Amino acid sequence: MIQVTIQNLFGKTITCNSKTKKLLDVLQENYVDWMHACGAKGRCTTCTAIIVEGKENLEDMTPFEKKFMANNRLKDGQRLSCQTVVTGDIVIRVPELYKLPHQNYSE
Repeated sequence: MIQVTIQNLFGKTITCNSKTKKLLDVLQENYVDWMHACGAKGRCTTCTAIIVEGKENLEDMTPFEKKFMANNRLKDGQRLSCQTVVTGDIVIRVPELYKLPHQNYSE
């Protein structure tokens, strides 16, 4: 079972039984509100997650992510949750820019 811990959501930890699931799907299946303006198509960066731990437990960047990285719209340690396939435990943070106004965050 894969565990995803959201550091600035009071350390909330959610689980996933699948070994190959996109991060946004894992978040939504566990009722975690996460910004995603383009409908999870990889066309924007609103679903960005900061990867704090477990980068080795993610599949390689998709062409969409590489394009945003080349355009400086994604930084090192950031991934698009709609594109990123999780293969093991990770710790993430919600970027300040994409925090939802109705959600309470820690730190």
